[in-house]
Amino acid sequence: MILAALLLATVTATFNPPQPKVGDLITIDFAAPVTLDQSQDFEVVSRQGNRVVVRTFAPKPFVLSGVVGGNVRFTNLIVPVGSVLKQGDDLKPAPLVPPVAIPYARAPFIAIAIAAACALLAWAAVWWRSKRKELVAPRIVIAPDERFRRAVLALRENDAHPNRWAALADETRSYLAATRPRLGSDLTTTELLPRLAEEERVVADILHAGDYEKFSPYGTPVASFDDVATRALDSLARQEAIS
Repeated sequence: MILAALLLATVTATFNPPQPKVGDLITIDFAAPVTLDQSQDFEVVSRQGNRVVVRTFAPKPFVLSGVVGGNVRFTNLIVPVGSVLKQGDDLKPAPLVPPVAIPYARAPFIAIAIAAACALLAWAAVWWRSKRKELVAPRIVIAPDERFRRAVLALRENDAHPNRWAALADETRSYLAATRPRLGSDLTTTELLPRLAEEERVVADILHAGDYEKFSPYGTPVASFDDVATRALDSLARQEAIS
């Protein structure tokens, strides 16, 4: 009995932090493994061997009791707890601190301005290209019949043309190729003439005269260019009437 009283008197513990405040985790080290009694004044956070971690939210000391070393009971181990308030605090809330001014964000506005400028430039480019297209003169497509007629008339009026038989033959080949796919311009005179109708003898005269002018040193045996050109125009007129 005397030994137990002596052991009870010698139970000691160390606290960390030495002067805990409300809400602090208080680590208590005993000399031997300890078991604390439950209490409403504190909360046991963890316990391992001779170390116990507790905390309290009441701004006043609390008392620990329990068993150390498995058979030594202790009571009235006082743990000091101080308030977080300063001495003489009137418990009035601190004045509100104005919020810290956030620097003016310019990056979004700069990005928006750049995007708007790019959109404006793109619109201006599209508008400029559309106006430019409007200024380009439309391409005039001349029908093969009209093109051949103009070529024949121009050659007939230009008696000073050095190779107007060859030019007339080339225009005739182009006209036939444009109006009749089977009479392509790659055909020779020998290949092309059998494919013509009997009434198109003027084409034979034109092609022969053109070949003579191109390849013969004696010139063309056809006497009158004007007569052949007139016959070509009459043949064209008859074809247009039939079509």
